[in-house]
Amino acid sequence: MPITEKPIIEVRNLTRRYRDRVAIEDLSFTVGEGELLGFLGPNGAGKSTTMKVLTGFLPPSEGSVKVAGFDVSTHPMEVKRRIGYLPETPPLYPELTVHGYLAFVAALKQVPGRAVKAEVARVAGLTGVDDVMGRVLQNLSKGYQQRVGIAQALLGSPPVLILDEPTEGLDPVQRADLRALIRSLAGRHTVLLSTHILPEVTVTCEKVLILHQGRVVAHDAIDRLAKSHGQAEHASLEEVFIKLTAA
Repeated sequence: MPITEKPIIEVRNLTRRYRDRVAIEDLSFTVGEGELLGFLGPNGAGKSTTMKVLTGFLPPSEGSVKVAGFDVSTHPMEVKRRIGYLPETPPLYPELTVHGYLAFVAALKQVPGRAVKAEVARVAGLTGVDDVMGRVLQNLSKGYQQRVGIAQALLGSPPVLILDEPTEGLDPVQRADLRALIRSLAGRHTVLLSTHILPEVTVTCEKVLILHQGRVVAHDAIDRLAKSHGQAEHASLEEVFIKLTAA
């Protein structure tokens, strides 16, 4: 499926305050259908707050957020139906089997009963957990737990996936496997990938959005950012990131 220019995420003048502290201020950006966007920023930049507003966990203080044409403030359930979310700590129930957990999440997402078996099998196949479906979650490796976390996000085939630090704590082989899985989702899904591992973004994403102190400081293709902000002609994403978030 080709990437189109039609925005599926539209953020306009978004501000979120916690009492007298401004976490994000006047953010505006769009994300096109099928895009795989690296969502970056130092600790405290506002990434988690932005993701929580996008997914309907926090209301905006000002501004608007639309997902697939639905406003998160006026149609929060419609937005949630169109987003698969993997928070930094996957929302797993350690005492359940993989199959039992995925069937439970499918029911929460209101997948029709007759379709649950096929839908669970579909996401298990996509994420490579079909060989551990009978195992208890707490007995799985961290890599398999992350795969199950992505599988639950994929249930119901939401058009938007928001993945927060999906490869955190994985060994190099597990990380490479998960990167390949995430890349395979682009086109069929719009993916926001939040991570501190910048080389991972370079090999996974084409575009990045960088937040700093609650504001957007860059939103462009990686190669264009390197040319416009790097000291050298072929500056790395890490060099660009450090330059834009140094102040």
